[in-house]
Amino acid sequence: MASRPSAAKKPPAKKAAASAKAPAKKAAARKAPAKKAPAKKAAAKKAVPKPAPSPTGGVYRLVRALWLGLAHAVGAVFRGIGQGAKNLDPAHRKDGVALLLLALALIVAAGTWADLKGPVGDLVEILVTGAFGRLDLLVPILLAVIAVRFIRHPEKPEANGRIVIGLSALLIGVLGQVHIACGSPARDAGMQAIRDAGGLIGWAAATPLSYAMTDVLAVPLLVLLTVFGLLVVTATPVNAIPQRLRLLGTKLGIVHDPEPHEFGEDDERYEEQWREALPARPRRRRSAPEEYDPDSSEQEALSRRRGRPRRSAVPQPDMDRPRDAVDVAAAAAAALDGAVLHGMPPSPIVADLTQGVRVGDREPTTPTPVPAARPQPEKPGQDKPKAAVPDLTKAPPPAEPRDLPPRAEQLQLSGDITYALPSLDLLERGGPGKARSAANDAIVEALTTVFTEFKVDARVTGFTRGPTVTRYEVELGPAVKVERITALTKNIAYAVASPDVRIISPIPGKSAVGIEIPNTDREMVNLGDVLRLAAAAEDDHPMLVALGKDVEGGYVMANIAKMPHILVAGATGSGKSSCINCLITSIMMRATPEDVRMVLVDPKRVELTAYEGIPHLITPIITNPKRAAEALQWVVREMDLRYDDLAAYGFRHIDDFNEAVRDGRVTAQEGSERELQPYPYLLVIVDELADLMMVAPRDVEDAIVRITQLARAAGIHLVLATQRPSVDVVTGLIKANVPSRLAFATSSLADSRVILDQPGAEKLIGKGDGLFLPMGASKPVRMQGAFVTEEEVAAVVRHCKDQMAPVFRDDVVVGGKQKKEIDEDIGDDLDLLCQAAELVVSTQFGSTSMLQRKLRVGFAKAGRLMDLMESRNIVGPSEGSKARDVLVKPDELDGVLAMIRGESEG
Repeated sequence: MASRPSAAKKPPAKKAAASAKAPAKKAAARKAPAKKAPAKKAAAKKAVPKPAPSPTGGVYRLVRALWLGLAHAVGAVFRGIGQGAKNLDPAHRKDGVALLLLALALIVAAGTWADLKGPVGDLVEILVTGAFGRLDLLVPILLAVIAVRFIRHPEKPEANGRIVIGLSALLIGVLGQVHIACGSPARDAGMQAIRDAGGLIGWAAATPLSYAMTDVLAVPLLVLLTVFGLLVVTATPVNAIPQRLRLLGTKLGIVHDPEPHEFGEDDERYEEQWREALPARPRRRRSAPEEYDPDSSEQEALSRRRGRPRRSAVPQPDMDRPRDAVDVAAAAAAALDGAVLHGMPPSPIVADLTQGVRVGDREPTTPTPVPAARPQPEKPGQDKPKAAVPDLTKAPPPAEPRDLPPRAEQLQLSGDITYALPSLDLLERGGPGKARSAANDAIVEALTTVFTEFKVDARVTGFTRGPTVTRYEVELGPAVKVERITALTKNIAYAVASPDVRIISPIPGKSAVGIEIPNTDREMVNLGDVLRLAAAAEDDHPMLVALGKDVEGGYVMANIAKMPHILVAGATGSGKSSCINCLITSIMMRATPEDVRMVLVDPKRVELTAYEGIPHLITPIITNPKRAAEALQWVVREMDLRYDDLAAYGFRHIDDFNEAVRDGRVTAQEGSERELQPYPYLLVIVDELADLMMVAPRDVEDAIVRITQLARAAGIHLVLATQRPSVDVVTGLIKANVPSRLAFATSSLADSRVILDQPGAEKLIGKGDGLFLPMGASKPVRMQGAFVTEEEVAAVVRHCKDQMAPVFRDDVVVGGKQKKEIDEDIGDDLDLLCQAAELVVSTQFGSTSMLQRKLRVGFAKAGRLMDLMESRNIVGPSEGSKARDVLVKPDELDGVLAMIRGESEG
């Protein structure tokens, strides 16, 4: 009973506690508005407008804008002279500094040349004349030269250090010699005496040397210093001094350097005797390399490349007019006559093309024995080709003339005229890439803010800027999952205001997560820059092509011979066509027609027309999908022929076979009239695979699969391009045998998986932005594809056409598939055949049973009608129980019916 009063007292205690808490909550509620009030006041303070900028800042900006405007105008005038600096990137111009140097040059010229009076003249005399002495007259010229260099070539900062060192050594050496020549005046002689000598610079250079080793040794040392500075400024190696002096003397007219192609009368008579002593089928070696130019490593690599054996056809006809098959054959016939006139055996391909062709008033040409050589009359202004003269003391006996082989067995050119590769000067240079910009710093700050707000222990440790995207490296703190970064993809995209954010976790070879964000200031990647790097690296493989520049700023090149096949796919406007143009242009810039031959398939008929007539083609550009299927079948047969040679002579790769042929270790079998020659690489480029797969999917897929499975050792390589990367175009068999992929921007994740077997291409931003997945790589490399303009392509094509004319193979698109023998005598079934053709073409359904029902004929008659239509390329071959492919469109029906009636009448 005593516990009840205590229990009764507890509720009042609880009420007291509740009453104590209630005033506390009310007090807190009352204080809340007091906390919000300062926030509103602070917001009101922020809304107060900032004070107006001071007049001094406005005047500074006005003066700066006027100065830069005048500087850009002056720079435009200087860059307009010549062709070397017109395409300079505006972001790399230094016109303001150059205009300042020009102004200083004018002031110094007025003070030193015209004896300017006043404070400015006195200042020039104290600074310039006091420092340079008697050579103060050259200071304005030196300043003007430096200013012009800043205007025309600011994109070459790598030479600035060399020029500064060289000019410093040159000035110190010359001024020291002038000081000694003027009597070596000391400081006690007065400042005017030092100004009349080499100035303070000459005094400082010559006085210690004269004091330590007298003038007898000081002068030679200063001369050596002067020569050193001159060599450094002109970038001349010591071993190239005689060559530079000889070239200088030749330009000045002091030294007469005879041209290597000039002959005297004795040389002509000697050459004629040598030609008569040669066998009927001589085999000439390659010409010597061109002269070494030590100015740059690029020119050195080009000289080595051009020194490789280059052979082309005989002089070419006019290249401006379009050629059909008859014109090409006529040109080949003229080439045959020219080869016989010079005592040289013509190409087997040329001999095969010229059979039965009439050129002018001559009879059709036939393979004839090679007669004795006659000297060709020299045309005015035409240089004679110089040939290496052998030892005539042991002249080989003249060989018996023999007939040429009846057909060309190999894709090989022959002839003795040097084929010169196009110069890299035909391709424009690009400006140096940016390593950092204000946009990059803003994105680094935005990423740091995101990590701080979401309390992720991570920090941005650096970034590598590419032409299109910048990859930011993020290092994680201890015990932080990588998934915490990948989960913030949308938040990062929101913070940097870009939807195309790609996260790489981790970066290959680094313990960091990469975040790729597009640049707001994209840069152009020129094809010429990539090829110049390849030339500087002295990699002269003919199948090395330029692709672009990666995220880290390095150029991306690939050897097609090692791919060995590549699939290029992407949506419309993503850069696929530009990539194909870069591939073809790279081949033309680095390979001769004897190194690489090409088959170009362009179903769209407008993409590759610029390359029509280049000598690297073995057939005209194929635009008909049916002919393209035949060309792929021909490539399969050519591959089998090459494998026959490899198996017969015991080689595993075409490079080994070619090397053995060049060394003379492999000869033709006894009794064979065939002349073994190295096989060129064969590159097949299909610009739109989808069109081929629509017309003849089975034939195209079978040919592609067979080529990709076996053709690597035979030197045959495929480049397949499509803008519709769906599973019915890029089938599983094609993907399995094409290991290298290049994906540009796609419209969906499914397309990216078809191309790369992984996502990523759907996040690309287009216009050349791509993912390159070479054979053997696990993750693709992001890169910006190179770009080549139409003018550059036209210049390179024009150069190649001027070198030689194309020699086409006439069996590429003829006889591609062995058709079964079909009775083509229509007989009395002409009307029935016309009805069957009209029915099949209009319905686009080729079925024998349908003909039975519609025409009310028997199975044998319907099968015969179907075979007749197959022989006339109306329907495709039989595929078992499936309906036959209809090869004719409904709008071509009238022509088909006319063809059927015309054949029946003939």
